[in-house]
Amino acid sequence: MWAALAALALAGWVTSGLWAGPDSRAITVNSSDQALFEWLLAYGAYALTHGENPLFTYLLNAPDGVNLAVNTSITVYAVVFAPLTFLIGPPATFAVILTLNLAGTGFAWYWLLSRLGTGDGGTPFVDSRLAAAVGGLFIGFAPGMVSHANAHLNWTAGWLVPIIVWRVLALRGRAGARPTARGGWLRNGAILGVLVAAAFSIAAEGLFFTALACGVFLGTWALDRSRRAEVRAALPRLVRGLAVTAVIATTLLAYPLWLHFFGPQVFHGTGFDARIHSEDVLAYGAFPQRSLAGIAGLDTGLAPNETEENSFFGLPVLALTVAGLVMLWRAADPGRRATLRALTVTAAVFTVLSWGPRLKFDGTITDVPLPYAPLADAPIFNAALPARLALVVAPVIGIVLALTIDRLRTAAGADTGTARRRWWTGPVRRRWWTGAFVAALLPLVPASLLTIEREPIPQFVTSGAWRDHVSPGGVLAPVPFTLDVLPDGQRWQAYALAERQGEFAIPSGFFLGPGGPDGRGRIGPVPRATDGLLHTVARTGVVPPIDDADRAAARADLRYWDAEVVVLADQVHGAKFPVDADALLRATTQLLGPPQRVDDVWIWPVPDGGW
Repeated sequence: MWAALAALALAGWVTSGLWAGPDSRAITVNSSDQALFEWLLAYGAYALTHGENPLFTYLLNAPDGVNLAVNTSITVYAVVFAPLTFLIGPPATFAVILTLNLAGTGFAWYWLLSRLGTGDGGTPFVDSRLAAAVGGLFIGFAPGMVSHANAHLNWTAGWLVPIIVWRVLALRGRAGARPTARGGWLRNGAILGVLVAAAFSIAAEGLFFTALACGVFLGTWALDRSRRAEVRAALPRLVRGLAVTAVIATTLLAYPLWLHFFGPQVFHGTGFDARIHSEDVLAYGAFPQRSLAGIAGLDTGLAPNETEENSFFGLPVLALTVAGLVMLWRAADPGRRATLRALTVTAAVFTVLSWGPRLKFDGTITDVPLPYAPLADAPIFNAALPARLALVVAPVIGIVLALTIDRLRTAAGADTGTARRRWWTGPVRRRWWTGAFVAALLPLVPASLLTIEREPIPQFVTSGAWRDHVSPGGVLAPVPFTLDVLPDGQRWQAYALAERQGEFAIPSGFFLGPGGPDGRGRIGPVPRATDGLLHTVARTGVVPPIDDADRAAARADLRYWDAEVVVLADQVHGAKFPVDADALLRATTQLLGPPQRVDDVWIWPVPDGGW
């Protein structure tokens, strides 16, 4: 109970800026992703209640549509939380899920370490609940998790990882069980298959990293001589269980996987530069921005942006982890050393891979090639960001910290009343270790996320007045056209869907789609003349000279989108820059002629058949 309350309290603190006004507050550094996830929640609820395809939609990017299977569709969340989305709206539901993600991750790791053990009938990883709580809360609120709490509902769903790890370990079965005993491997394989399918729909990239980490850890552990007999006994059950997992997961994911790799609007690779989105070598010893150390001015600018501080453990935590490993190694029997070796190798492999294809040092990308280079263009790897591989290191550190505390408490109890004390115990040593833990972890105590007041959704939308100007399912073209940095159109759409007003489509949108270089993806569609021009006006506040050619292009674009009305609100939200609505009004008027005033927006109705 206390572990759950502590996790929930920390999660509430980190997200407290949103709870000050869920419908009006936005995460400062990533309001664009917040708007996207709010839209995904609203669309998922709409698709569930209207029998629409949850993985492909024509409501965005009219008339071509968007393949949500190659985007982060969070389908499971959208379905499970659909009643809440209809009840309190997408923004408040977003805040609920984000808070529960953080709390659930910390508590799930605590539960794995203290209760669930190493498999069916296995003993807990640690005996000390305090050790499990420290380890679990460190993982749940590690710098990478807090950084991704800046609107990433997929990456903050870290509670999936300890559950998957538990079920993978359960595939070994009970000690002494017959390798061919069907009940254990069949049941465990089926459970893992369902979990894999659910994790794919919430955080496919995180599932990929979890599978890689399990493979590296178990492979290293299995190669240890002290574990050969156990490996030979468990291998048949493991192989059978994984086969069942593959069958169940493939069956459940057959359509999403087809859509992901072969469906319409697919692409190969995200288009993000792996060299830029690699972890800086110095980042591992740096402090994150949203922490006590960061608030004190000890943060750095080593991350590509504020949402990607994937390591940033600080030198004290790294030193404490190494000291804990040394102490544990000296006290361990051969079997425990196999586990410690596997943890160390896993952390080392993912640290090096997170550095990306070229070494980055103190913000400078060098020409030094690294092991990730040949993987950068490989399938699946080309859709991942190497810096995020550092997120795997946080659970390894948390486990080592938990094992260290557990060993210290066990040794202290065993030495009570004896004259001989081990080097790591005794009152002085215990105080030293306590001070080391406090000194290492205190700087990483998370700060609350920065939030801002977001421009309100116009009354034209909230009142349902838009229905007087757009036919059901027709195209409403918001000005400026919706992109990641200009997310208002999707916010309007999410509101209408969640309030069950009906649906309208929009050109453009914030999504990953085809059109990038070399067959890779890009954010939003390839721009046409009109949306490109108005995006420039929104970004600069400068209206360029507009001639008849521009007006003809605008009419052609509106015909291509089959737009029925163009709408400009009095206030426009810019995720990365302020937007001059007056400049947009002047530019759009020069393109389309004088507008009409309806409620708190300007509209340009498109005549039947176009201009």
